[in-house]
Amino acid sequence: MATAVHFSSCERRRRGAVRVTLFLLYFWGSLISLSCAARLSAVTRQKLEVEKHLKRLNKPPIKSIQSPDGDIIDCVHISHQPAFDHPFLKDHKIQMRPSYHPEGLYDDNKMSTGSKERTKPLTQLWHMNGRCPEDTIPVRRTKKDDVLRASSVKRYGKKKRNNIPKPRSSDPDFINQSGHQHAIAYVEGDKYYGAKATINVWEPKIQQPNEFSLSQIWLLGGSFGQDLNSIEAGWQVSPNLYGDNNTRLFTYWTSDAYQATGCYNLLCSGFIQINSEIAMGASISPVSALRNSQYDISLLIWKDTKEGHWWMQFGNDYVLGYWPSFLFSYLADSASMIEWGGEVVNSEPDGQHTATQMGSGHFPEEGFGKSSYFRNIQVVDSSNNLKSPKSLGSFTDQSNCYDVQTGDNDDWGHYFYYGGPGRNPNCP
Repeated sequence: MATAVHFSSCERRRRGAVRVTLFLLYFWGSLISLSCAARLSAVTRQKLEVEKHLKRLNKPPIKSIQSPDGDIIDCVHISHQPAFDHPFLKDHKIQMRPSYHPEGLYDDNKMSTGSKERTKPLTQLWHMNGRCPEDTIPVRRTKKDDVLRASSVKRYGKKKRNNIPKPRSSDPDFINQSGHQHAIAYVEGDKYYGAKATINVWEPKIQQPNEFSLSQIWLLGGSFGQDLNSIEAGWQVSPNLYGDNNTRLFTYWTSDAYQATGCYNLLCSGFIQINSEIAMGASISPVSALRNSQYDISLLIWKDTKEGHWWMQFGNDYVLGYWPSFLFSYLADSASMIEWGGEVVNSEPDGQHTATQMGSGHFPEEGFGKSSYFRNIQVVDSSNNLKSPKSLGSFTDQSNCYDVQTGDNDDWGHYFYYGGPGRNPNCP
């Protein structure tokens, strides 16, 4: 009998252990199910958020053009473009042309350039497969992958903060915090109503997908704190934004130092495009090559003081559109500083300086055909005259990585060479 009782006790313990094990399995199974459901719910939410955002950005096209680089360019009716999602623009009457151009705009075309230094015209890749009809504007279609590469749907198409060069700052914290490096020329100390430059176009190599390299004009108003107003335009290579390493035309604006307002190109409401020929964010082709043909683009941004808008022109023939004055506080009147030059993101991969190139990837002293340049640098004054700046300052965060050298002559007016390779023996 004693043996039988002992056996029953063991059996009870075994059965109890089985029940506990089953309970634990059920408990962990429930937790895993809840976790999976939550994850699935988060994935579903993100998917819905992305789809909603794509629907908002990609307006119904009248015609679509497949670009050789994989882009799809949608020809969207001018009145249906993303700008008009802005509540303040619901009843806005599109201004189809500026009230006036700056005086002296076409004088620099008379400047001669030596045959060795003659540059060639360029276009955008999508033009190979078609053009947009009248009363439409070309819009680069945003794809799901584009949005998913961003840190969040909300941050898609936006720059990070602290990425404007601050020429008078010698505070190393400013440089280190931002992770951005610059080689620029600049003017300050006056009221500026526009800026112009002809910018040499290259395809710099980018080391990390989360880095970029750009060359642009900045028109700035306000302080470098929370209230900075900025209008920007130029070319950039940004794998994270576009999904490739192509050189692309871009614009940007912000009225609060990149916090909540503004975006690249037409990725939010703001810039009103009127031109059917040029697509913001589309690839520029061809680009310059070392010791070979050089290509450049001319950009002009100026204020129409009658209507208050800031206009942008590409080359001599393409007035692209305008930023309505209500978008800005300080820039509603004029700019207090203008900058021209290059910017890269240095994410310090492997604890070393990035090898992402600025400009052509060559230092300024290497000159034409090797180093990238800005030429015919001009500002628009209060009398609406395009003129050479009185004094052109220069600034670089680390001259051993990227540098800038200014000059002036009869052919190019005020100019500078800029850029560099990033990491090298002197820039570890």
